[in-house]
Amino acid sequence: MSDTLWVPPSVLLAVDLVILTLRGIRLSVLLVERGIDPYKGMLALPGGFLRHVEEDLAAAARRELEEETRLDVTTLRLEQLGVYGDPARDPRGRVVSVAYLAIAPSLPEPAAGTDASDAEWHSVDRVLSGDTSLAFDHQKIVKDGVECARVKLERSALATAFCGPTFTITQLQDVYEAVWGMSLDPRNFYRKVQKVEGFIVPAGAARKAATGRPARLFKAGPRTILSPPMVRPGETSSAEELKSEQTPRGDTDRAGSRVPSDPGTTR
Repeated sequence: MSDTLWVPPSVLLAVDLVILTLRGIRLSVLLVERGIDPYKGMLALPGGFLRHVEEDLAAAARRELEEETRLDVTTLRLEQLGVYGDPARDPRGRVVSVAYLAIAPSLPEPAAGTDASDAEWHSVDRVLSGDTSLAFDHQKIVKDGVECARVKLERSALATAFCGPTFTITQLQDVYEAVWGMSLDPRNFYRKVQKVEGFIVPAGAARKAATGRPARLFKAGPRTILSPPMVRPGETSSAEELKSEQTPRGDTDRAGSRVPSDPGTTR
């Protein structure tokens, strides 16, 4: 047995946030322009370091989001997306980040604050394609967040929250196409929706159309968990997929090391 005293490694703990919404019929993610090094001037997810060792992770995420974007965090339901701890993910040293996800309709325009020079909604498609470059490993985090949102639309009634009190099947399909990032066959989509009892229910009179037959109106039904799920074309539904959906995303590394007593909050 070695007599060498073990010294815990110096590890900083941070939070990052993937905030998704629809702008028109486009899935968008909230990004900030970094006002400090490293990666000054580049786009990144909102986030930052814990303020002190006793700060709760979710509280840190809410604080960073409010400070950098001025969004009303009380309107968002944040859930932990994953943990990201690649040793080379941050040029300043070993930084482990806990990422949070929220997807919600009708989110307002952000306003930059603290160390963010700007804050805007950006097209998810451009981020995933690499046309919009992000600092650190934030493209990977966005990719994981979008996939999680896509699975949510398969297994929950979340899509109806992005429609009005009453809506047509076509409007509901627009939401699925925007989040899933694919075009859907209208007839197949209608059949899938009708198979899920309680997902949507008729809402009275049809909406007059400029041409053709009036479009039937629907509203959100009582069911919040979809069974059978609205599986994406080309995907399969299985117990194994459900299990993988419940597995935290991110790297295999996990945040368990001691955090320095005053890492600061500037990212």
